[in-house]
Amino acid sequence: MSVKQTARILSTYAGDTSGVCSALFELGGMTVMHDASGCNSTYNTHDEPRWYDRDSLVFISALTETEAILGDDRKLIDDTVRAVRDLCPAFVALAGTPIPMMTGVDFDAVAREIEEECGIPAFGFDTDGMHAYTSGASKAFAALARRLVREQGRQPGALSVNLLGLTPLDFSVNGTENTMRRVLEESGIATVSAWAMGSTLEEIMDAAKAHVNLVVSSSGLGAAKVLRERFGIPSVIGTPCGRRFNEVLVDAIRQSAENGEDRVLPVCDPAAKRVVIGEGVTAASLAAALIAETGIPARAICATDGFAELRTMQVPQATDEDDLIPLLEGAEVVIADPLYRPIVPESARFVPLPHEGFSGRIWRRDIPDLAEDLTGFMKENDLI
Repeated sequence: MSVKQTARILSTYAGDTSGVCSALFELGGMTVMHDASGCNSTYNTHDEPRWYDRDSLVFISALTETEAILGDDRKLIDDTVRAVRDLCPAFVALAGTPIPMMTGVDFDAVAREIEEECGIPAFGFDTDGMHAYTSGASKAFAALARRLVREQGRQPGALSVNLLGLTPLDFSVNGTENTMRRVLEESGIATVSAWAMGSTLEEIMDAAKAHVNLVVSSSGLGAAKVLRERFGIPSVIGTPCGRRFNEVLVDAIRQSAENGEDRVLPVCDPAAKRVVIGEGVTAASLAAALIAETGIPARAICATDGFAELRTMQVPQATDEDDLIPLLEGAEVVIADPLYRPIVPESARFVPLPHEGFSGRIWRRDIPDLAEDLTGFMKENDLI
């Protein structure tokens, strides 16, 4: 895999800074992107579909050239402390961008000073805008799991899960998070918390009550590892997608609850002619669901930041277009965001599947809820 990070044809995924903001958006905290004035609009215009429907304290520090050169962290601290005293958030999160990355801002140290002055939890994230949203969201969720989840025993009664890695960057705002809850509930599995769409901070703080973590995207992997270390909660990796794959997911959740073992569910066929491009867990889950529904081999390519479980899922990582193009040779069907169409071989049939974290709001109305009804998507695109 190359590390050129250049693109002649393709767009780029939302950055890790946006991933932090998206992960924490609904939880009553205050997130500060340390960057130049005006850069907040990039996030709220392209990466955050909830921006116009609900309030959230997401700010920009208005970093100036002089402050960047002279290293005036005191202004960032004072401005943040003043805003905390005015707005009373539950916590503070500081997210880095390319400029403070180049000047070496110590976000952990800045966060500690803010926490000492304000008396509420403060997190510093060394995001740099050079990685995908999955990296930033994973760091944010891991910090919540490490600092805010309370020590307590499993919830008695019905089998329960935490849904980890839920953000609009992967699932948009089409109701997928509610469908996931309902699919599990119909199988007798309760949802303790959904990180972080549709759950309060209080519910997330109670995550230790759950029997299993269901990691629905790679954004949830960081929290899953911390919850495993702190509370021994096992994880099942896989995104609800279609009736048959959901049955496999439910069985895996029950098995993990019984024996405490982690499971990685979506396994692709590396030689398949049907290809899904996107975030690793969701793309691999769709490929596995297509196999389950049709019996036809399918494979996935992870176009965001990689993670160790990709090897188990038989999913290659390719973040640059020069790496992606060779992996599409011989493909007969390619399922991906419409912006991938220019690099798909002419001999392959292209099936558009918009991804909010890649093309933003352009095709938001066309993003389907695949958590339960995969059949409609397959029929519409002649996949069965």
